[in-house]
Formats: sequence, structure tokens, C-alpha cells
Amino acid sequence: MLHDAITFYHSLLDDESALANQAVLDAGQRREGLFFGERPLATVLRPRMMTAAQYDRLRQVSELVAQAARMARAYALDEPRVRALMGFTPHEEALLEIDPGYTEPSASSRLDSFYDTFNGSLQFVEYNAESPAAIAYEDVLSDVFMELPVMQAFATRYRVQPIPARHRMLQALMDAFREWGRADEPRAAIIDWKGLPTHSEFVLFQRYFADQQLDAIICSPEELEYRGGTLYAQGRPINLIYRRLLISEFLQRYGDDALEHPLVQACRDGAVCLVNSFRTKPLYKKMIFGLLSDPEIMDGAGIDRATQATLAEHIPWTRRVQHGRTTYQGQEIDLIPFIIEHQDRLLLKPNDEYGGKGIVIGWETRPDEWARAVHLAVDVPFVVQERVHIAYEDYPAVRDGKLDISRRLVDTDPYLFG
Repeated sequence: MLHDAITFYHSLLDDESALANQAVLDAGQRREGLFFGERPLATVLRPRMMTAAQYDRLRQVSELVAQAARMARAYALDEPRVRALMGFTPHEEALLEIDPGYTEPSASSRLDSFYDTFNGSLQFVEYNAESPAAIAYEDVLSDVFMELPVMQAFATRYRVQPIPARHRMLQALMDAFREWGRADEPRAAIIDWKGLPTHSEFVLFQRYFADQQLDAIICSPEELEYRGGTLYAQGRPINLIYRRLLISEFLQRYGDDALEHPLVQACRDGAVCLVNSFRTKPLYKKMIFGLLSDPEIMDGAGIDRATQATLAEHIPWTRRVQHGRTTYQGQEIDLIPFIIEHQDRLLLKPNDEYGGKGIVIGWETRPDEWARAVHLAVDVPFVVQERVHIAYEDYPAVRDGKLDISRRLVDTDPYLFG
């Protein structure tokens, strides 16, 4: 069914109509501020599509992964041997001790995956549980796509339903605020560094929150002040923070002074509700998939064997890069020699990075460089992860003034709330 739908969508386009639809898309993105820095978010003329049944499967598997991740997180924090695998820095350990005032460790998160909707393969590669971007971008971009003439023609044959998420983000913020319970009325701020390419999304959220009767200011950590038991942002008192700031960047920027920063002081004193809290860090580490692909750890976490079998279909084999023995497909291996020998199926990832930074791809690296990278990874928290099936689809775009339908890599990154 999906193949027929996409084929029909593409049949509605030719050189002339592609240019007309591109003009509508460009105008909509300019109007709504849908830019990453100066780059338009969408460069193709079709949104990601899946059937209702495929979406239900994605939702069900995502929920299972998220629930298992929370069980593994709890086990890791209680079991010293497993906790050591997570590679927390002393400052991260200190932040983990701060009680956020509510239960959920990651009120807003995103699972990054490749979902081949033609052969059914669904494999997750990362769990962005700390501060996932693009929720507002994707909501508004969906509305812009619905304005395209080609989409309106497509909708005469197929029922099209966008999947909004901004209201879920707002609900997650308010759920955490109510559980925190130290104030009746939220005074909100969206916090990240100044000058980021994602600033336009902060503006989209600010507008949406205002429409929902929640005023929020956009500010940076430098603009926070803590005095008299109240946190101020740009001189205004705040008690609810939508944190887009990454903990690793915050700690790198402030170093030993980070733990006395106004943000941390206010959280430590319970003067502000921070969403997501500092306690999301274990879920964000790449090693969380190491926990979810190790039967011994999953047994310890109380994850039943049926769930383990399902996770094995969707979570790639992942391990902390270190000397010693572990298991691969049920067989005991010596990890470092195994990684060096099987580089064609493996890649290395920093345990705490984003956006593909620091990744070394085994099948694209010379053997001597791979071996060197493996040995260096032992001394810095890295994980090794097995290669997954990559999803591709044909997408229409305008190239040199003409319609071009060609293959694109497609990742599917569902948001989760609570």
C-alpha cells in the first residue's frame, strides 16, 4: 500500500508542477522561520510517509525500548560494576545526586532509528533522551507540507494525518511542574546558548507556548542569576525551564565552576523545575544500548526474556570499548581483538556526543587507522556498535530547474514523552 501511495504522489509531479510546489514550500518555510541557521529544513517535495499500521508498530516498539531503558538505567545506578561502564565524570555524578522534584528521568526524548518501511526492518542507533531538537520544527513543517498543491491532490485519494508533538512537549513540561509542586503558576524559560542554528525553533516554541497561555523567555546560561531563593533570567523570576542546553557542553564551558552556577544552585535548592533534569544523563549515554544488548545486564535489570528477544531485533549489539571478555551472539569473545578483526561490521562512537561527532566507521577506514582508533578508544569513553540496515527511499526535488526523483537516506526519529 505504501509503495502505491508514494508512486501516486510522485506521478502528480512534473517539471512545471515541481517548480510551483517548490515555490509554495520555500514561501512557507520563510514565513514560519523553518531554518537550521540559514539552511531551509526541507529540500524535498514529499514528507516522510508511513501507513497507520507501520506507525503503530513504530510506537509500540519505541515504548518497549524506552521502558526497558528505564529499567536498565535504574539497575546501572544501583550496581557499581554496571555504573562504571556508563563512564560518568565526577561532575556528572554530582549532578545525578540533585533531586529534580519529579519522577520521570526523561520527560521528552527521541529515539533515532532506521525504519525501512518496505522490508520492515526497524533498528535504533541512539537514544537522544537529554534534549531532543526539532519537535516544533517538524510540527510546523508538516503544516507547510499540507499546503502544497501536490499534497492536496494526493489527499483526494489517500487520508493524510500529520503527527503533531508540540502539545505533548507542553504536557510533559506541565506534568513535571505539577509533580514538582513548589509553585502554582509557571514562569517559564527556554535555555540554550546564544547564536545557535536552532534558535528559530526556540521562537516557534515561544509562540506556541504563548498561544497556550504560557509565557516563556528565551535565554542563555549567562543570563541567569540566583538570589534570595529565586532564579532570574534576564531579570525576570522563573520557576520552570525547558532545557535545550546539553549537560556535556555546560560542564565543558564552566568547568569546576559549573556546580556553583546559578542554574545548578537553583536546582539543588528545589527553586526551579528543570525539564529534562540532570538525571536524564544515563539514558543519553551511548552505553545505554550496551546495557540493552547485554543479556547478563538485562537479566540483572529484571528485563524478561521475551522483551530481550524483541530488543535484539531492534537494538544493535553495543559494548563499552575496553580490554576484557564479553559475548557476541551468545559466544564469548576477547573484545579488543574482535573489534579489530571485524571492522567491516562495526563502528566506534563517543559515549557522550551528538550529531555524528567523533564516529569512526569501520568499513570506511583503513585497517591500520581502525586499529589505532580502537586502542585510543580504550582510554576515552567510547562504545563499539554493530552496523545496522540503512533505509533509503525515492524523494522528489527540484534540481537545475527540473523534477528529480532520486534515492535518499531516510532516518526515522520518533519523539517520546513521559
